[in-house]
Amino acid sequence: MPDLRTAQPELPALLDEVQQHFDQRIVPLWQGPGWNTDMALPYEALDPQHQPLPPQRYRAMACARQLYLFTSRIEQPGAAERAAALFRALQRHFHDAEHGGWFYSIDAQGKPLDRRKDLYTHAFIVFACAHYWGKVGESLVESTLNAALSVVAERFARDDGLYEASLGEDWADLGSGPLQNPLMHLAEAFLATLSVREDADVQADLQTLTEAMQEHFVDPTHGVMLEKPRGAVDNWFEPGHQFEWFYLLESSPLLRGGALHQSLERAFVFAEQYGVKDAAVLAMLSADGEVRDGTQRVWAQAEYLRALALRPGAAAKVLAQLKVLQARFLPQAGWYECRDARGEVSRSDMPSTTPYHLATCLEELQRQI
Repeated sequence: MPDLRTAQPELPALLDEVQQHFDQRIVPLWQGPGWNTDMALPYEALDPQHQPLPPQRYRAMACARQLYLFTSRIEQPGAAERAAALFRALQRHFHDAEHGGWFYSIDAQGKPLDRRKDLYTHAFIVFACAHYWGKVGESLVESTLNAALSVVAERFARDDGLYEASLGEDWADLGSGPLQNPLMHLAEAFLATLSVREDADVQADLQTLTEAMQEHFVDPTHGVMLEKPRGAVDNWFEPGHQFEWFYLLESSPLLRGGALHQSLERAFVFAEQYGVKDAAVLAMLSADGEVRDGTQRVWAQAEYLRALALRPGAAAKVLAQLKVLQARFLPQAGWYECRDARGEVSRSDMPSTTPYHLATCLEELQRQI
């Protein structure tokens, strides 16, 4: 692991500043104005004045990400109570008692809205419940974790080692096929489970998944992880996802050194060369490196920074990118979600899902310093 503190002595003080901004300017938004007390759920987003945008829906995935956020801070005042409330809300609002699994979303009144079952949602439920159970050790939390893992294995799994991205309310086949992003977060969820318990089935499923990703999603020319299976029409890759995948593989003794890790080593270099311009991570590129969307998203900046923390000899880049994150994306009142290709703020609302990315980034930086 790189010794960031020795290589860049000014890094700890800067990280303290960014961490303080997160602790004092971002997390409190979701303890105060971002929290709907009546629903016991976070609002989907706040405006720049910290007022909730008029609620149209609440997503189970957003609830699960916030469960992770407060689980990761469970020693902080009020965090344990908030995590417990989020866990209860996940079950109360989104669980499908008739068909099993969890609905994608509910409406502003709490009624099921999008009743489909999607892998992305279920992956985050596994991820959040694994971390939460690791902290509190409650049997109800582990049973929810086990139920979510069972649903993934029994409903979403395919014969080729991949998983359907979306299924109907009653688990009907919608023809969605597999998609990269839900599969990445499923790998993340499997790793989270293995971090809190030994689980031979999950370990086998994780290894099978990574082998299938190598076979079906990795572009052989540059090693990049495509968003749709190889050969799909109008395919592309996202630099942020290359960095996210690299981090998951590099940080796992189980996966480090495998074929997929080797591909993502190549993908990291290619994504950095073509997908990072003037220190900004771009949103979307063709498989050969042509920019399709130059939007700069805060989550991609955070994932690049987190991945850099595990790159040997990258301490100077870590410092530079942390400065970029602070200067471009962390105004005094919270954060900027997106800047356009010219660097202008193009999205000023603050979604409840974003603190998860900032939390995981800062946690890794703190580990390395």
